[in-house]
Amino acid sequence: MLACGFLVADISVSGLDKLAEPGELVYVKDGISLHVGGHPANLSINLVKLGISGSEICVVGNVGNDVFGHFIENSLSSAGIRSQLRRSSAGTTKDVIILVRGQDRRYHVDLGASWETDPEDVKTAIKEHQPLVFYIASGMVGKVDDTLGEILKLAKSEGSFTFLDVVTPYGKGWDFVIPALRWADAFHCNDQEILQITRRNDVEAASEEVMNYGAKILLLTMGKRGAVARTRQLELAQPAFEVEVVDPTGAGDAFCAGVTAFLITQYKETLRELDLSGVSQHVVSEALLMGQAVSAVKCTGIGTTSAVSRDRALKLLKEQGGKVRALQRVKMLI
Repeated sequence: MLACGFLVADISVSGLDKLAEPGELVYVKDGISLHVGGHPANLSINLVKLGISGSEICVVGNVGNDVFGHFIENSLSSAGIRSQLRRSSAGTTKDVIILVRGQDRRYHVDLGASWETDPEDVKTAIKEHQPLVFYIASGMVGKVDDTLGEILKLAKSEGSFTFLDVVTPYGKGWDFVIPALRWADAFHCNDQEILQITRRNDVEAASEEVMNYGAKILLLTMGKRGAVARTRQLELAQPAFEVEVVDPTGAGDAFCAGVTAFLITQYKETLRELDLSGVSQHVVSEALLMGQAVSAVKCTGIGTTSAVSRDRALKLLKEQGGKVRALQRVKMLI
């Protein structure tokens, strides 16, 4: 597997009862902690925690020649994950995440080295590794965003299963995503992002439009309202698992890791040829369940990967999977 995109040092300020007023001092009872962030790193580390060998994963991206860049590289290496990281004169991309009790997280991002990621580094890695799965996170990687369709097309030509993920883009609209969708076997975004991408006011209409652009399966996460998977044949909606949410940062990445781990485990020998647009309802349901379970488990701990484990995800599936399956809604489209 090859994962590329923005790599981030997450500085989490957690457990606040309130935000400080201007000039006010607020003590942070639960501490300020440093975690690996950025979709490719989060996904890759979570995959290892779910039982995928780190030796089968390579991460490509840019970091700074600073303590944060070394931290990201060491974190990947400690998980057994290979990396091809270019050192940039810009500092490592950083994100200060503020967590106030009872409120959604607040992100404050310094673009840093990720913005300088070279598309040629990504293309070279694709040709070198010819990965079973090619995962790319787009939106804040500069020229990589501008050549997104070209990169995904190359990965498809090398026989990879392609997985596209996004974040709110910096300095531009969402138009660059649309032509790239024809080369995406799987596309993940949340309910707010899909409305912005399509300029629609209705999630169902937006989902149909995304499918018309060419994605084989749309994976839509909606926080406490669960998740939806849509292919050309069906739309399947599941409620969320019920857990005590400590920190939702990286929940979408954990979801993608759960889905990817399911696909690699179930279809390792045939994944390169798998067309998700025509798979059965059972496969869509089980992939969505695993994604949701891993995402829910992640939310029980601080940081993007600390609470994730295969055992915890399977335990949650055993405890609540039957209920989620019973409440899922299926709509046949053809």
